[in-house]
Amino acid sequence: MSVQIPLVPEIELELAEECVGLFDATGGYRSDTPPPFWRFAWPGGMALARFVLDFPHIVRQKRIVDLGSGSGIVAIAAAMAGARQVVAVDTDPAARAAAVRNAALNRVEVETGAEPVPGDVVLAGDVFYSPAVAPAVLKLLRGTEAYVGDPGRGFLPERLFEAVAVYDVPVRRALEDGDVMRTTVWRLATSRAASAAGP
Repeated sequence: MSVQIPLVPEIELELAEECVGLFDATGGYRSDTPPPFWRFAWPGGMALARFVLDFPHIVRQKRIVDLGSGSGIVAIAAAMAGARQVVAVDTDPAARAAAVRNAALNRVEVETGAEPVPGDVVLAGDVFYSPAVAPAVLKLLRGTEAYVGDPGRGFLPERLFEAVAVYDVPVRRALEDGDVMRTTVWRLATSRAASAAGP
């Protein structure tokens, strides 16, 4: 189902129906198959996509890596904002295929990969969602110009980041506890990020 994203109306994505939750979309959890995170627009990704479109100089004419791309919303925003090249990175081949489909739906092009690649800027939406994943993600971000969208899931080491924007993101009740999540875009404090970006 193709839908316009409330916080980012410039972008349209093929997503699961509004009433569908993460594990509803799997037909039941199976440990050998990753959940279809790519069938949803998560608040961290929506906020980060909005930020990129609001501050296009962050990505313009640069090589962008969208880490944990899922539906491709952040990669698509970067392409729309004038990035020279965008690579949507996700370990799930279904997510990589979804990112390509969604990019085509929005008349932009993104490349995909299963492993992180070098880039001028790394973007990561809603990737600090578990204590097991967080250290691995942080290791990939260190030493880069990196921006993260996070709705307060509790595993982002905030002391290493600085907040650059905050959005109230409409979310699905089938996925979250309410209708809106306050979501922050963070810049890795040790990154080479441009100081001009801000809330």
